[in-house]
Parts: sequence; C-alpha cells; structure tokens
Amino acid sequence: MLSKIKKIFKKLGPGIITGASDDDPSGIATYSIAGASQGYSLLWTAFITFPLMSTIQETCARIGVVTEKGLAGNIKTYYKSKVLLYCLALLIIVANTINIGADLAGMTAAFRLIIPVNELLITILITLIITILMIRFPYKFIASNLKWLTFALFAYIASALIVKQDWGQIIYSTFVPKLSLNKETVTLIVAILGTTISPYLFFWQTSEEVEEKKEMEKEKHKQLIVTKHELKQIRDDVNLGMLFSNLVMFAIIATTASTLFRAGINQIETADQAAKALEPLAGKASYLLFALGIVGTGLLAIPVLAGSAAYAISEIFGWKEGLSKSFRQAKPFYGVIIVSTVIGAAMTFVNINPFKALFYTAVIYGLISPILILFILLIANNKKIMGKHKNTPITNILGTLTLIVMTAAAGAFLFTL
Repeated sequence: MLSKIKKIFKKLGPGIITGASDDDPSGIATYSIAGASQGYSLLWTAFITFPLMSTIQETCARIGVVTEKGLAGNIKTYYKSKVLLYCLALLIIVANTINIGADLAGMTAAFRLIIPVNELLITILITLIITILMIRFPYKFIASNLKWLTFALFAYIASALIVKQDWGQIIYSTFVPKLSLNKETVTLIVAILGTTISPYLFFWQTSEEVEEKKEMEKEKHKQLIVTKHELKQIRDDVNLGMLFSNLVMFAIIATTASTLFRAGINQIETADQAAKALEPLAGKASYLLFALGIVGTGLLAIPVLAGSAAYAISEIFGWKEGLSKSFRQAKPFYGVIIVSTVIGAAMTFVNINPFKALFYTAVIYGLISPILILFILLIANNKKIMGKHKNTPITNILGTLTLIVMTAAAGAFLFTL
C-alpha cells in the first residue's frame, strides 16, 4: 500500500506542491481565526475559492509551458512598463519576506509546544536548515521528502469528522454565503482570499512549469511541443493540488468552529490555543499534530516564498535562474533566496505576535492579487503570446469572476478602514 502511494506521489507535479504550500502557517492561522471567531459562517469561502484558484493557477501553469517564461518575464517582454514591473516586484518581495518572517515565527511557536527551547535558537536552526537544503539540493528532492509532513494536515479532516458537528448548519453555511460589511468579517474574507489565491503562487506555478518542461527536454534531448494531452495533465495536477488545499481549508474552519468557537475561544493569540482544536482527536498529542502541520507546511512554503521572489527578480534583471541550477550557476538567484530568508528570520526577533503577523500577511496578499490577476488574464488572452492555447471562454468567465471578487473584497476592506 505504501509503495503504491509513493508511486502516485512521484507522478504529482508542481500543482500538488503548490496546493500543499498554499496551506502554509499563514493559511492555517487564517482559517483557524475564521472558524474560532465566526463559527461555520465562512465555510462558503472554501466552496467558492476552489474553482477560482484552480482557474488562475491553471492559467499560470499554461503560460509557463507555452511561453517557457515566468510571469515576471512575460510582463517584462510584452508590457514594457519598467515602473509597473518594479513596483509589482517590490510588493511581492516585501510581502513574501514578511510572510517568511511570519511563517518562521509561527513555526517557532509551534515547535516550542513540543520542546521548550530558546526561540532565537529554533529560528536560527530552521533558517539554516532551509537555506542549506535549498542551496545543496534541488527543490524536487526537498518537496518529495517534506511533503509527507503535510499529512499532519489530514488530522483536521479526521477531527472534523469525529467531533460532534451540526451538519445541517455546515451544509447551509457552505452553499449560502453570509456577508457582513463590518470590519472584522471583511478583513477575514480578504485574508482568506489572499492566503488561498496568493500572488507568490502565481509566480511559483509559472516558473516551476517552465523548469519542469526544460528538465523533460534535457532528458529527451529535443524541444517538446505543447500538446492537448500535456495541458490536460497539467490541469489535472493543478486541480488536484487546489482540491487538497481547499479540503484542508474547509476542515480547519469546521474543526475550529466546532471546538474553539463552541468553547468560547473566539480570539486566537497563541499557537497552543489553535492546537486545542485537535484535542478531541489526539488528546495530549494535539500539540504534536499541530506542530507537525505548521512545521511541515512551513518547510514546504518558505522555499516557495523565497523562490517565487527570486524568480521574479531574476527575470526582471535577466539573471540565470532556477532551483534545478547549482549555486555556482545562479548565484544572484540564490542570493535573493538567502537574503529574503535571512531578513524574514530577522523579523522574528522583533516583538510581534506570530498569529497576528501570519494573518495580516494574508491580508496584504489579498490587496496585491487583483493587479497580478489582471496581467495574467491579459497575457493568457493574447494570441501573439499564447497562440492556439489562449484562454477558453469558460476560463475567461471564471478568471474575470476571480478578478471581480478579489477587487471587490480589497475595495470593501479599504472602505472599512
């Protein structure tokens, strides 16, 4: 049975890695806060974000395969506004670095639930491990080993099933959106959208598909032509990754709603409060399961965060790039990864609440996303760029809907301020 699972995992591409890294510590914190503070009322967000995020990620993947350029490279080539490109790159780097810092802070807090050692020591150790792994090993090697840790997230799915639930209310809240324009709810919705439909995943998905294709061309010693079969495989991979991501999101909201919200724990300030959501399933081991989930997804997500920033900067300045390249072959690319990771780690030494930091990085992404989604749609509909593989009418409808939803949420958030 285990060997069969391993074979299936080997076949999975960037889509499943993207989906797993989407449920990073920032996502876990945001979904936990949503369930603890609002109960079941925001479960509908998991239902609507699946087709939206799948559409955008599939579009990014297709752009990468067809053009053999990353997202920043395409914007640079076809939309020659350096000011706009630099602004977008700066926003992504700043947001990603903050997210790295917040993820590291969250991982440190989770780690301390098991081993009460010095926070500074844990942060330095995790930063060194991630940096050395990314420089010494290809990301495929890291991901193929570390993604097993994300199975800890299935604890939320199991917990959601064994805890006493109001299934009638769950079904109702899933399919009937409850909207409120108060500041807390709007901020939560923007954070949920920002942590699921995240800008760094756009850059990552596009660039990783380029690397996947180039690796296959090296193996076969010829340039590969994009076929409908290949695009279907990519679409299936992306859809599976996004489905996994949304199932975990749904389960975390439902689990925290049925445990923390029901117990009157509506404000999550610390990691041990969030870990209590798993007590009905794991008892005293709930801290261990929670820590494994946070640390596992953090170890997957931080390379994605640092890598997506490195791809964007390298494409803008024409540097050699790629996690398949050695450090000697792409020093500036790895330099961006090291600098963003180290700065993110340094942020954890500032007196910040890890869970609040994780939550507000999701809000930042929610505000940036609409700009990038607009460019993704422009590129994907440009026949000169995409040829016969440009967006279909259905993809355009869902893509435009995503843009409208993200823009409306960002606008409502700014209005409530």
